[in-house]
Amino acid sequence: MKYGLLVLLAALAAGCGSAAGAGQQATLWVTRDRGAVVVHDVKVPAGESAAQALERVAKVQTRYGGRYVHAVDGVAEHGRSSWFYYVNGYLADRSAADYRLRPGDVEWWDYRSWRNPAQDPVVVGAFPEPFLHGYDGKRRPAVVVSADPVAGSRLARLLHGRRLSPGAPLRANANVLVLRSGPTRFSARLAGQAVRMTFSGDWHRLLRGRYPFRFRYAVR
Repeated sequence: MKYGLLVLLAALAAGCGSAAGAGQQATLWVTRDRGAVVVHDVKVPAGESAAQALERVAKVQTRYGGRYVHAVDGVAEHGRSSWFYYVNGYLADRSAADYRLRPGDVEWWDYRSWRNPAQDPVVVGAFPEPFLHGYDGKRRPAVVVSADPVAGSRLARLLHGRRLSPGAPLRANANVLVLRSGPTRFSARLAGQAVRMTFSGDWHRLLRGRYPFRFRYAVR
């Protein structure tokens, strides 16, 4: 039953598509335990499938005709621990053999325990993704909601979006970052297929090139 659920999740909306990207790069991460252990953090060619990129840097064992990753570098699915992959913070909706990497994409494989195959559908650890490159080559408008015009404007420039004041109407298809005051917290959820991220704490931390929440699912 478990295998069937996972394969169904991986196969949804399958389709290779095409991608320009010759000579350009994407990023590949391989971690364990919700990002606690980092195994690989490398650049890979854009234009390849997510599966091909993974096979460049790791020893991979697959099932179901190569459409499902069973083991990476000897760490195999066991019980309720499996390999899941994200692209730009989104839990992928298709087999890795069917996702074509675009320039700038962040492909992230994480070995973790699960209760439901579709849990954690979006995470914060690839920020500033998915604001910059979206998913499957489709980028949504980016919005930063902040009462602080300096914070909101600087982060809006980082995300190639615009700032709005709290309470302003939001476009339903926009990816939104909400800034709040308070202790450091960072979370993400889906609103339809758009992302809603909420951050509280020192917003300057989000402007760092290798920011401190990398590989995290959330900070609570």
